[in-house]
Amino acid sequence: MTRFLPSRKLIESAQARRRAVNAPHLVVLVRAGARFERGHLVERPEEAAA
Repeated sequence: MTRFLPSRKLIESAQARRRAVNAPHLVVLVRAGARFERGHLVERPEEAAA
C-alpha cells in the first residue's frame, strides 16, 4: 500500500491544480526518471563503454 502513496500524491496534486492526469500508468515512468518532450518519451543516449 505504501508504494502507491507517492503516485497518489502526484495525482491529487495535479487534480488540485485542475490538471488532469490522463495516463496514470505513465506516472511510474516519470518517477523512474523518464523524460517526455511534447508528449513523447525521449530515449536516453547510451553511455559510452570505456
